[in-house]
Amino acid sequence: MDKIAITDTKTVQTRLVLPPDTNHLDTIFGGKVLAYIDEIAALTAMKHTQCAVVTASIDSVDFLSSAKVGDALTLEAYVTYTGTSSMEVYVKVTAHDLIKHIETLTTESFLTMVAVDENGRPTPVPKVYPVTETEKQLHESAPLRKKHREKRVAFNPKKPQT
Repeated sequence: MDKIAITDTKTVQTRLVLPPDTNHLDTIFGGKVLAYIDEIAALTAMKHTQCAVVTASIDSVDFLSSAKVGDALTLEAYVTYTGTSSMEVYVKVTAHDLIKHIETLTTESFLTMVAVDENGRPTPVPKVYPVTETEKQLHESAPLRKKHREKRVAFNPKKPQT
């Protein structure tokens, strides 16, 4: 399998924040943003693997600021790291006030997606390599995030810890 540049896995979507998407403060529901994040992560992973994928985990979601009615949300996603059949996908969400020309980072997230075959079994994925400095930072820090993810998943309060 060939290695693919992280840059080549990039997927971008733009969404308009409408009144039904918002709470009583006219800011977008966090759950709506999570749905958008999950969707673009899946699209990015499918683009990378050219097969079906499932969400294994949403490792972190940091809501940094709000988007309001009338803002355009831009979601950018990249496959930052790969395992055998899993991929870490980084998603960045930016709100754009198109009238005032103000752009604000609203959300950052890391998800783990797993490629599956027609029987729903994990299947190998192409490796990625970083090109830009930001990609290098994301790629190099991925093993630490994976370690934290494994530690979190391994913890079961009902099971005695050794």
